[in-house]
Amino acid sequence: MKRFDWYDEIHRLDAEKDARRITFILSAHEFPWDMGQALGLALYRTYAVPSIGGLLGDTEEFTDRTQHRYDDTALLLGQMLRYGFEPGRGRDALRRMNQMHRSYDISNDDYLYVLSTFVVMPVRWLNDWGFGWRRLSEHEVRANTNYYRSLGKHMAIKDIPETYQEFHDLLESYEAEHFGFSEGGRAVSDSTLELMLTFSPKWQRPLMKRFTTALMEDHLVKAFHYEPASAFWKGAARFALKTRAKVVRRMPPRVEPRTEEQNPNIKSYPEGFDPSRIGTFPMKCPVPHDLKVVEVSGARERVPAPGQALPPKESEQSRQQA
Repeated sequence: MKRFDWYDEIHRLDAEKDARRITFILSAHEFPWDMGQALGLALYRTYAVPSIGGLLGDTEEFTDRTQHRYDDTALLLGQMLRYGFEPGRGRDALRRMNQMHRSYDISNDDYLYVLSTFVVMPVRWLNDWGFGWRRLSEHEVRANTNYYRSLGKHMAIKDIPETYQEFHDLLESYEAEHFGFSEGGRAVSDSTLELMLTFSPKWQRPLMKRFTTALMEDHLVKAFHYEPASAFWKGAARFALKTRAKVVRRMPPRVEPRTEEQNPNIKSYPEGFDPSRIGTFPMKCPVPHDLKVVEVSGARERVPAPGQALPPKESEQSRQQA
């Protein structure tokens, strides 16, 4: 397989009808690490909106059980991208995500903003900042936009933008108007950064903390009341990522997809998982009849008990195979 074979396949597909397939190829074959970083930064920056960061802080899930919430978010989004929204694992993941969201008073404007980060940040990472081994084409940007428009419709979000530029303008204007400090947003940000540091060897962690802050835009740093990175660290971070991009460009293409289940940073479900059995279950949210849950003190939520991510029969089979 040649380096640009996936690129050629993508451009034989339709940016609307095949939007999910194109976005999956980009995420699992062409840019698995980059898309992971871009989408992680997309979710992270939403904490700087007080109505979002404050809500997440109040649940205490992203501060007390950060690893689980990181894993659940990545896995549920990954299942939808891999399997689509038809009946099966993708539909189960979509239903699970919607169940969690509908238990809270989240405005349509906040939903639209979060959706816009998924559309804009991969393009910003790969094209605007130049951290990818190649740029996304207009065809690929359009397909990625269409996929997340479809996800938004399945989440019952209203007034979804039509084009990438409209999403970009929405993100810019929303951040200009709403970014600001909140105790909850800062707490969730701190916990997320601490988790991200555990993904690196211990000797690298002091450097990685500065490296991560150096990648944040000034208005994001200001919203969290962090100390701005120096010009040296900003330059070093960008130099390192652009150097990596040049190395990756000379590597062979990824033949087999790299999915979230293969990510060593996702640690909560070593035996596997059923999308309908992970995440949080607020008090009014239905729970599968055979799923044992435990209440989270003070959070008005329940979470699956240890070992409950698979139905009993599947869990037993998994242990026997191990």
